[in-house]
Amino acid sequence: MNLPLVDPAVLAQDIPEVFLTKLRSSGNSVCVRFSRRGDLLASGTTKGAIAIFDLETNGVARKLRGHTPGRSIQSLSWSPDGRYLLSSSVDWKGILWDLKDGSRVRTVNFGAPVYIAELHPHNHLSCVAALYEHHHVIADLTSTKPAIYTLPTTPKRSTSDIDPKQAAQDAKQVTCVTVFLPSGTHILSGTTKGWLNLTNTASRQVVYSTRLSNKALVNLRITSSGRDLLVNAADSIVRTLKLPDFDDPAFDAGELRLDVEHRFQDVVNRLSWNHVAFSSSGDYVAASTLMNHDIYIWERGHGSLVKILEGPREEMGAVEWHPHKPLICATGLETGRIYLFSINTPQRWSALAPDFAEVEENVEYVEREDEFDIQPPSLTLKRRLEDEDEEVDVLTIDPAMEEKVGVEGLFRMPVLLDIDASDSEDEIIAVGTGQYRRKSQGVDAEVWVEGDDEEAGGEQEPMPQRDNKRRRGD
Repeated sequence: MNLPLVDPAVLAQDIPEVFLTKLRSSGNSVCVRFSRRGDLLASGTTKGAIAIFDLETNGVARKLRGHTPGRSIQSLSWSPDGRYLLSSSVDWKGILWDLKDGSRVRTVNFGAPVYIAELHPHNHLSCVAALYEHHHVIADLTSTKPAIYTLPTTPKRSTSDIDPKQAAQDAKQVTCVTVFLPSGTHILSGTTKGWLNLTNTASRQVVYSTRLSNKALVNLRITSSGRDLLVNAADSIVRTLKLPDFDDPAFDAGELRLDVEHRFQDVVNRLSWNHVAFSSSGDYVAASTLMNHDIYIWERGHGSLVKILEGPREEMGAVEWHPHKPLICATGLETGRIYLFSINTPQRWSALAPDFAEVEENVEYVEREDEFDIQPPSLTLKRRLEDEDEEVDVLTIDPAMEEKVGVEGLFRMPVLLDIDASDSEDEIIAVGTGQYRRKSQGVDAEVWVEGDDEEAGGEQEPMPQRDNKRRRGD
């Protein structure tokens, strides 16, 4: 979009206002994730496929398939430079993709269905994962055979609070969500009993624990600065907490105390929340509602509700906030469509030319004496040639964008131009590792009967096709 054509007052808005559009995807989307730069959107479907959307055109830039067909994608995680993508599924596997060519860098079997898997913020060959009815783990993907290390789930208590009965109950807890801090030095995890554990990445030991709820913690989100934490619990309360500077040499986990800053809830309708997200600045909190089609947005300064986004008439599942824009992406639980919410951007036509002016009503125009004089052809030709001599660079990337995003070694994913955003995944066939194209429907194409193969003793025969050739006359 051409920013000079937009009213500056509109650009200053921080939260989306209306439903903007929906993305045409393949399959039912259940999880979405923006890249760090915000130009790409990854979507995982219930059929185990992954689609990468280019947000400039809202088209599918690449499709990835490597998980077991029919097994749902659980989570997606981007590397800081946007080149690598980690996907996890209920098929027990996590796959690290190289988006330069769509190849699989590593495939790790966690031994259990995966709740969520997150990449290390500074090392794409390391990840942490929360597993179904198992301890969460940290995986080292440096070698072709990944090394998996189990992390403790039992909360850290003072010696006076430990008794055999309490220890037996703590041992039954399961981690259901985990995430790296932006520094990568510590890991935050939430348990089914409402405990928030802080684990040291190097020692793999719990250094601090606090109980936030009596119910399970289902979502943990951290701002890019690493100083704010968003927690969604099964008790229908969304909490925000202030985090200390873990990179401070004077940081001592023994003196750490995390207090809840705000509690967001619907005290009237008693709504529960499916998924939560921070805004790009961390000043707002968005949450999709259970058994409802609205998205609630709260302001953290006073803890007040500022907006309720009304989307299509279906329940919203995963919700993500764009890292740099007032743009929210949400998935529909019934149809699996991807919906985008943003702001109204009326164009400012006075930016088309310096002498344009926008007026509230018609005014009398006073013509200048030489305004419409006919210019000599030689002068017109000279001006045209000067405009043609100007060179326009369309290949160099503006370094200001790289500084704004804060990513070194900016990566641009190659776009496969022969991939169409088809609603049917059956129309896409594999032509290489991580690369696909549309299936060609020729006139003489043959459809094979299922169940008749040579191993079963039968021989496959093509079904007769309708002759589309026009009969020639005598």
